Amino acid sequence: MSRVITFGTYDVLHIGHIKLLKRAKSLGSHLIVGVSSDELNQNKKGRGPIYPLKSRLEIISSLRFVDEVFVEDSLELKAEYIISNNADILVMGDDWQGRFDHLNEYCKVVYLPRTPSISTTEVIEIIKETK
Repeated sequence: MSRVITFGTYDVLHIGHIKLLKRAKSLGSHLIVGVSSDELNQNKKGRGPIYPLKSRLEIISSLRFVDEVFVEDSLELKAEYIISNNADILVMGDDWQGRFDHLNEYCKVVYLPRTPSISTTEVIEIIKETK
């Protein structure tokens, strides 16, 4: 079977994350997850994560359908991460549609639909409003 790789921050874990990771795992026999470093999250989203990297790595690695986790330090290193992890399939949410098509030379790129009406940013805003 295939080795599947995906990436994310996984801050304030929610059902959208779980559904995407389960669907990613269903495409192969081994799921590898790159968890964005705190610095990458700051650069990517303009804010630091709620939970520190160590906690996010532990949360994601504890999921039964996740086989391996590692730290993603740069969006520009996806090809290197694919090669070093011997990945056959790269899975990304469809909000990234087309952005990683150039990686098809290293593995099959699959964009999966996101779960409607849920995002980490949305969850954080709801929490802030209820304080």
